[in-house]
Amino acid sequence: MMRKTRKKPSLIWFVFILIIMLVPGFALSGCGTEKDAAAGDGKLNVVATIFPEYDFARAVSGGAANVSMLIAPGAGVHSFEPAPGDIKTIQKADVFIYVGGESDEWANDLLDSLDTSEMKIVRLIDCVNAVPEELKEGMTPEEDEAEGAADGETAADAADETEYDEHVWVSPKNALLLIDAIMGAMRDADPANAGLYAENASAYKTALEEVDQNITEVVSSAKRGKIVVADKFPFRYFVDHYGLDYAAAFPGCSDQADAGAATIAYLINTVQDENIPYVYYVELSNQSVADSISEQTGAGTLLLNSCENITKADFESGVTYVDLMKANIENLRKGLN
Repeated sequence: MMRKTRKKPSLIWFVFILIIMLVPGFALSGCGTEKDAAAGDGKLNVVATIFPEYDFARAVSGGAANVSMLIAPGAGVHSFEPAPGDIKTIQKADVFIYVGGESDEWANDLLDSLDTSEMKIVRLIDCVNAVPEELKEGMTPEEDEAEGAADGETAADAADETEYDEHVWVSPKNALLLIDAIMGAMRDADPANAGLYAENASAYKTALEEVDQNITEVVSSAKRGKIVVADKFPFRYFVDHYGLDYAAAFPGCSDQADAGAATIAYLINTVQDENIPYVYYVELSNQSVADSISEQTGAGTLLLNSCENITKADFESGVTYVDLMKANIENLRKGLN
């Protein structure tokens, strides 16, 4: 897969970092969620960049730590750049959790500029068996990939720039590993509550193991073994772990909303030729491609939640990763039968 070009942090951005580091009293407000959790209350401060990490850390904490989510509910994850207030929040973290894929280049750069000697850092992509991103037949490539091909970038060039799929949390099997890593970091940073963190992690893993078993049963008893996601596709680990085939409109990190004519035709043909009853779309999507395929084929549309982010209403109501996966199970049951 050809390399996607990410915007590097500007000089002004690094100047902000310098100001914040040199002037402790500099007051700037961030734009994330729950970043004003009590500071200096003696509790462990855990900062997670996106929802799944936040939910895992929240479950492990059981209220014994201050857990905050940096990227606000409903916000775009792949286009995020930290505000000065976000940088201050990360500086105060005892434990910082981030994915570590290409979308997190900003985090790698920021951590390199800070003194993290007293901070426990969990980079999720290092906690699992990461797989390369995949541009599968029928997908509309991202614009910069198409430009790279037009400029003569070769397969060898792409091979030298392997990019790993960063949506590691989407498979509950991976989530079990991620919870262990998060619990370990919190335990090491806060030994006084180590037993509580281990107990809470065990309870959450029991719920995840039930989800994993239910997904396995749904897939193994289904009439079909293929899903059509008429949207971006952040489910590579999910389909690999549960033995599903797939067709999709865009790669996992794509921000594109308009699929090419060849992609639309490919998905329509797939749905018609294989009698697919439902096509899926991803949370916080405009659903335009899914709606188009539905109109052309008569297939229904269903949500398949990657859990990358959630709406503000869902966040405030306390929705969990397990809740979202249980909803996925029911929609998979419909789509595979």
